[in-house]
Amino acid sequence: MSKVAIIMGSISDMPVMQEAIEVLKGFGIEIEVDIVSAHRTPEKLFDFSQNAHTRGISVVIAGAGGAAHLPGMVASMSPLPVIGVPVKSSNSIDGWDSILSILQMPGGVPVATVALNGAKNAGILAAQIIGSHDKNILDKVIQYKLGLKESVIIASESLLKNN
Repeated sequence: MSKVAIIMGSISDMPVMQEAIEVLKGFGIEIEVDIVSAHRTPEKLFDFSQNAHTRGISVVIAGAGGAAHLPGMVASMSPLPVIGVPVKSSNSIDGWDSILSILQMPGGVPVATVALNGAKNAGILAAQIIGSHDKNILDKVIQYKLGLKESVIIASESLLKNN
């Protein structure tokens, strides 16, 4: 079974990253959650990045604020797909520093980047990546998307009835 690693640069990122955890649990995907600071624990970052694939990790979701080097550094050393979540932190410039740090990767070191504080979408994207080779997860993603469609139809019908 595929596993997703959800890492963040600081415990202060946890409220944002919790949405990815909840989404992946909802899909029944095994997760590993940890704090891996690109700046404060570089040795841990190197070990994680170079060995995650040997532990059954299929996708990495990396959330970081401020300078936000974590997703790019993981991508530079890992063969796995990395999804970056820019986090608006207390020392952030309205989140733009995080967005640009994760989004503007050089050729050859891709990081899929979601919206500022967009951990929910990171979780869904990770499930879709896994679903590309796991029919059980693919079926759950299809049902999830049908649920989104149904909720819009119900809201629309309710709105039309009340006007």
